[in-house]
Parts: sequence; C-alpha cells; structure tokens
Amino acid sequence: MVRILVADKIAEAGMERLRSATGVSFDVRHGLSPAELAGAIGEYDGVLIRSAVKITRETLAKPGRLAVIARAGVGVDNVDVEAATQAGILVLNTPDANTISTAEHTVAMMLALYHRIVEAHTHVAGGGWNRAVYEGAQLAGRTLGIVGFGRIGRAVAQRALALEMKVIAYDPFVRGETTLNGAVALAQNLEQLLRDSDCVTLHASLSDETRHLIGPAQISLMKPSAKLINCARGALVDEPALASALNSGQLGGAAIDVYENEPPKGSPLLTAKNVVLTPHLAASTAEAQLRVSIDAVEVLLAYLLQGEVRSAVN
Repeated sequence: MVRILVADKIAEAGMERLRSATGVSFDVRHGLSPAELAGAIGEYDGVLIRSAVKITRETLAKPGRLAVIARAGVGVDNVDVEAATQAGILVLNTPDANTISTAEHTVAMMLALYHRIVEAHTHVAGGGWNRAVYEGAQLAGRTLGIVGFGRIGRAVAQRALALEMKVIAYDPFVRGETTLNGAVALAQNLEQLLRDSDCVTLHASLSDETRHLIGPAQISLMKPSAKLINCARGALVDEPALASALNSGQLGGAAIDVYENEPPKGSPLLTAKNVVLTPHLAASTAEAQLRVSIDAVEVLLAYLLQGEVRSAVN
C-alpha cells in the first residue's frame, strides 16, 4: 500500500482523485511545524505540497521511505531540490496548470500601470474627479520585452501581440532571430532587451545565476519611462535598487506580484512611487487552483503506482 502525506491544502477535486485511487492511503496533515514534518515525512512514499510548506535539507535529514515530492504549482523555491536529489527523492511540479492565469495577470498589471487604474480608483473613491491628472497611455505600439520565453512567456507574448504591441524576448535557451512564427524578435542578450523595451516583464526561473537579475546596472540601461513587471519570482529583482529607481524617477513604474520575502514586510517597494502591488495572485484563480491540484495528484500517482515520471524537476 502506497502512503501519501497531504501536507498542504489542495482543491477538493484533487482530494477526490486521491480517494478514488486504488492501492493508496493518505493522511491530511496541514500546519505541521518544521520539526513535526521532518519527523513524519519518512513514514510516507510521497508528499503533496503547495507553497506554504517548506521542505528543507533538515526536513529530509531522515527521508525514510520517501520517494517523491509533488508540488502543486510551478516554482519549487520551497523545496531544497539539491537535498532531495542527494537523498534519491524525485521532485515533480505542475508546469502547465497556471500558465493562462499568470499570463492574464501579467497583462492586467501592464494595463493597470499604463492606464493608472489603481491611482484613479483611489482618487474617485475618495471623492475626486480630476480626470486630467490621471491621463494614461496605451499599450498599442509600445515594445514589450519578455525575459524568459517558456510557457508563460509565450502566453504573455500572444496576448501582447493581440494588443498590437511589438514584442521582443530574451532567453538563453532559445536560439534564432525570431520565434512564434516570426512574430517575436529574439534579443541577443539581456542588455539589448532592456535598452529596447518600453516595458519589461520577467518570466525566468530562479537560480543562483538569475538571483537579482534586475539590479542597479540593469535598471540603468532601461528607458526612464520604462516599466518593470514581475509575476515570476521575487528574488529576480533587487528590491532596494528598484525602489530607489522608482522614487528618483530613473524608472517610470513597476508592477510586482512576487517578493523576495513573503509577505514583504519592510520591503522598500511598499512605499515606492509609481508601483502596483499584488499579494502573489498571478496563479490564484479558481481555474488554476483546480488544475494544479489535480495535476499534482496525477503526477504523484503516476510515479508511485506506475513508475511514470512526468514534469520532473530533478
């Protein structure tokens, strides 16, 4: 009998799939302390998590029978993948499930920035009606630079093209001069993309190489009117450098959904000028949450019951 620990909340549809599986038993244990999780995890063949649970090297010190960790979502920042690999534990994620939701949120952030929606709402809700002060700018005709051209980057590009934007992209793993049937030009390097873009959106994964990918040197290459969007990973951006650029007028605006520390208590972005902030909402739609839960259960069961590996991270 395969044993599974459900250590994080997942959608009911995912739980139903677990209940219907044969040869499987599972325990739902939310809110375990790090010590409790470390003590229990070795009793299970697989563990299901989302973003609230952190699986560290200490968690895996006594892995016992644990063979696989399934993360309902794309990012595995909350899993020490190196420690899992050393312990012979497979790490799986669900890379397709939240693509559309994240792409839509990215576009919504762009529109909010350029049309000054948040400021205008606050103004009107407070009794104001000074339309001239909140004049916006259209996206059509502007150049969007996409850093990271995987599933989400491509989905953002398709939507930006529909808004009549010019789209360029940079991804060290994508070769050639154009992509998406010639609709998107590929920049030769990050510096070129930053110089040429009116708006830059980040969709790169987080690694030692990409941590603080956007810092003072990179911001200095961008147009003073340019805007930055981050709906990927908070640590891709040097937050103090970005806040300083926003407050000094070196950069025209930013829309941030993810933060180096969450919640971002004390982050200079909280009081920065010309910024739109959301609380890690890009994948938080009913459709995405349903899909990630089902997909996480499916990839976990496929491995434990059939030995089939899908969407492995390590």
